[in-house]
Amino acid sequence: MSRGITLYLQSAVRCERVDKVQSFVGRDATGSFGIQPGRARFMTVLDYGLSRFRTTQGAWQYLACPGAVLRFADDQLTVNTRRYLCDEDYERISELLAGQLAQEEEELRSVKDNLQKLEQELFRRLRTLDRWPS
Repeated sequence: MSRGITLYLQSAVRCERVDKVQSFVGRDATGSFGIQPGRARFMTVLDYGLSRFRTTQGAWQYLACPGAVLRFADDQLTVNTRRYLCDEDYERISELLAGQLAQEEEELRSVKDNLQKLEQELFRRLRTLDRWPS
């Protein structure tokens, strides 16, 4: 009998290992999918939101992340993301996802917008400099 999947949760600031995972459910651009021990190699990009996994103890753990790269091979599942939150309480993790992670994503979007505006202004000024005679 299989010992289960070893799950590695990795972010920019921490790494966790969870042994004896029996099932993982996630969502990517094609929809929801599940992973169980013995599955063929698999790689995808998780969407922003909640995933869940269950260990041999039977309780579901919920994983909130702003997108992630997921890789599964040889009963080892690796989830790489900028940030993640993990909790057994669905309500609590849902609130954190709606609040904390959503706010961080909005701040990141704002930074990206500002960088894009800065880049556009820089190109505009460079074009202006090209027009001056030497």
